[in-house]
Amino acid sequence: MKKLIFTLLVAIPISLSAQLEAGVQVGVSNYLGDLAPSGLWTSLGETNFSAGAFARYNVGKWVSIKGALNYGKISADDSDGSPSEFKRNRNLSFRSNIFEFALTGEFNILGYQPYNLERVFSPYVFGGIAVYKFNPQTQFEGEWFDLQPLGTEGQGIDGRPAPYKTLQVSIPFGGGLKYAINDKWNLGVELGFRKTFTDYLDDVSTSYVDLATLAANNGELAAELSWRGDEVNPDATPPNDGQGRGDSNDLDWYLISGITVSYNFTDNGLVGARGRSRGRKGCPTF
Repeated sequence: MKKLIFTLLVAIPISLSAQLEAGVQVGVSNYLGDLAPSGLWTSLGETNFSAGAFARYNVGKWVSIKGALNYGKISADDSDGSPSEFKRNRNLSFRSNIFEFALTGEFNILGYQPYNLERVFSPYVFGGIAVYKFNPQTQFEGEWFDLQPLGTEGQGIDGRPAPYKTLQVSIPFGGGLKYAINDKWNLGVELGFRKTFTDYLDDVSTSYVDLATLAANNGELAAELSWRGDEVNPDATPPNDGQGRGDSNDLDWYLISGITVSYNFTDNGLVGARGRSRGRKGCPTF
């Protein structure tokens, strides 16, 4: 019982000084992977829309904890102006919707306290963990096909990798800026990177399987979508079994960034009253 009382005595002041806000983020999403031109972020033409909603629990002015539900779309195309002859001859493309739940901690570098407009601006950095769902697709003869079930790199065939999971964990991190318009509304901008633990956001990772073997085991469509160089050059020679298709040494990344708008829900008066009281007495606020 003494331990319980002590815990409550410690927790109550923390909860009273904390502030809850909720908001939305609207921006862009992109990806880095085997289909990105020159190993850089994909071209502006492959930048897509993203959106999300979040709740942020401000534990004092220095630290915040945020839970967010985000949506983003990523895409790339080997024919998108890549200087690589290998990529142009490979002629692969994909798109994927990403649905993410992220839990992150934020550190406000200058301190942030919108109540009484005490600290109205601060850059911040963040990091945490996320669970996300993706589903790479490609277009063939005017129709979109899910790539993971096809096993375009021979997934499921003896001696080849097992089918990859489309529900994965990532590490979100990045930074941003917060600004208090008033003691109720906040405006911000955020740049966020996601380190993944898969090389299959784009369905490309390892090497080709002999196309006849792939067709016999995983179906004709898997073979058609594994290598599409013949669509660029009908006389092109199909790749050999084991020839490189992607780079399994570099895992894929995705990015979600945007502008945030949030509303401060809780102010039981104690935080503001404490600040006003100190201000009247000429004492500094903390």
